[in-house]
Amino acid sequence: MQSKFLIPTLLSFFFCLNSLAQENNKETTAATNKTADTLVVDSSEIVVATVDTLKVNDSLAIKEPVIESRFIDPLAPARAAFYSAILPGLGQAYNKKYWKIPIVYAAIGTGIYFYIDNNNAYNRYRDAYKRRLAGFTDDEYYGRVSDDGLINAQEQLRSNKEMSLLITIGLYVLNIVDANVDAHLLQFNIDDNLSLAPQFNYNEMQGTTNLELSLNFKF
Repeated sequence: MQSKFLIPTLLSFFFCLNSLAQENNKETTAATNKTADTLVVDSSEIVVATVDTLKVNDSLAIKEPVIESRFIDPLAPARAAFYSAILPGLGQAYNKKYWKIPIVYAAIGTGIYFYIDNNNAYNRYRDAYKRRLAGFTDDEYYGRVSDDGLINAQEQLRSNKEMSLLITIGLYVLNIVDANVDAHLLQFNIDDNLSLAPQFNYNEMQGTTNLELSLNFKF
């Protein structure tokens, strides 16, 4: 009697175990498929990112630096020199070098000051000498400076006056030249198409060094 119930019980137990094993296999297979899908999606994303990076690198490799050409006015140097000839410092203002204007006026003003001072002293000595020649003894140098001293002072002051005048004219001309040269330098070509660079080469055959200067010009 017991054997009759034992066999159906064992069969039922094995059937339940088989069902549980099949469910576990299904869950494991589904989880594996999900993992595989996730990996596939991630791999596609990585591939897309790599393609985008290659595209960016290709675009960077194709692009070339754009060199902006500067506007050159051939009349600018002559115009700056003309302005400085009319009014000292005006050419420097045209070149937008405003810090040079006080230097120009200080230099020319100093030359004018010494010219006026020497000229006034020369006129005083000359007037005193003329009064002595006329027989007067009331000049400001009487008793302190002799007649020969008045003559020597006039010669020295005349020389100083002429030197001051020459220096002032030279500073005025220098103001014009500075404005002209500065306008030229402001338009000087300094882009990559025109370059001048030194080169240092070592000759391995002779064991000597060579210093060269290369000029590169691109059309």
